[in-house]
Amino acid sequence: MGAKDMAVRGLKQSSSVVAIGFSVDETAPNTFTQGSIDLNLSPLDREVFVVLAINMDPFNPECIPGTNTLVATSLTTTSQTAVQNLSNSNCLSAMTNAIQSSAITSVGLQTMAGETPPATLEYIGIIATNDFFVQVRGSGNVNPKGVDGKLYGYRAVADASIFAALVQSEVLSA
Repeated sequence: MGAKDMAVRGLKQSSSVVAIGFSVDETAPNTFTQGSIDLNLSPLDREVFVVLAINMDPFNPECIPGTNTLVATSLTTTSQTAVQNLSNSNCLSAMTNAIQSSAITSVGLQTMAGETPPATLEYIGIIATNDFFVQVRGSGNVNPKGVDGKLYGYRAVADASIFAALVQSEVLSA
């Protein structure tokens, strides 16, 4: 059995690849804000969402002389109380745009997860519950910031044991 067959054992693709757009804006400048995006999965049918790629486009931070500014974002499978990084097992993508500024000069910095997985991966994550979550938080900005993006993947039906394990793992790690 090939590597591809092993990676998707217990899952049967039930839709074509879909792109789900999302947008989350801070409720006030420099305030953690989280949005919940409903996937409309059917738990009775043991439906999951196999994530193939994520594209996150956070707003640019403001360039304020003498003030460091940033916009940090993450996309997770469970609700969070702060922007996450990739060390969190529920975090599928994270990105930060920052400007380090002195009174004389400013430098822009960006950290990000790749928009698509390396060629050796069949998928980058599986969402077993009905929602995914997007977090955003600015720092040092005068105006509220946000993030726009797309999540690419397909619906699949899991066999009973795989579905139970995926849901339990996602819920217990929240």
